[in-house]
Amino acid sequence: MTRFRRTATAAAALAFTAAATAVLGFAGPASAHVTVNPKEATQGGYARVAFRVPNESDSASTTKLEVTLPEDAPVGSVSTMPVPGWTVATEKRKVDPPIDVHGSQLTEAISKITWTATGDAAVKPGQFQEFPVSMGPLPQVDTMVFKVLQTYSDGNISRWIEPPTPGAEEPEHPAPVLTLAPAAAPAGSAAPTVAASAVASSKDDEGNGLAVGLGVAGLVAGLAGLVLGGLAFARSRREPVVKA
Repeated sequence: MTRFRRTATAAAALAFTAAATAVLGFAGPASAHVTVNPKEATQGGYARVAFRVPNESDSASTTKLEVTLPEDAPVGSVSTMPVPGWTVATEKRKVDPPIDVHGSQLTEAISKITWTATGDAAVKPGQFQEFPVSMGPLPQVDTMVFKVLQTYSDGNISRWIEPPTPGAEEPEHPAPVLTLAPAAAPAGSAAPTVAASAVASSKDDEGNGLAVGLGVAGLVAGLAGLVLGGLAFARSRREPVVKA
């Protein structure tokens, strides 16, 4: 009986482990793909994002990273932050229509950024590296999808180039995605209208009040004149007439 219980317990533990692996996706390196952080920014603004690159290999190091910016969402200003031990190169492409950046019309935009490790700076197994980029003004689109190639020292290349599909599971090699939210309306944008209405209403009330006040004053003056006239008439009737 004891042996049966131990066998049943071991079988249950194995079943639980298998279920946890299936549900939680404990697939090891496959889940450690390149991402962009933060994952959200604002349309029309500037953002500092970092491409986070984990090393998935157990024996090779990451020696190069190539990030291609989306063709349908060009950005006028793109600059990189120095990463110790890595060189960076950029490529440009023509854009039509031009991009407006603070009143200047730009006909070229950065299309690709490539980082290459020098010396012993490669991302080793069990490590990750971030590659910061500043960009803007961000386009008026919902998302920016960056296609990324990650090259290893053994020649293997991980291609993180698959865009997400709404309502579907995450692809096997997902591309980093930056979600862009619409810019919020300027604070107090409706206040001038309300204030102007309040001022106009106040002026109307003042004008109406003044008119009413003048009307009342005129009525009082008229009544006072009638009273004085009546008193004078009554007095003249009471006084005797003096004959010459």
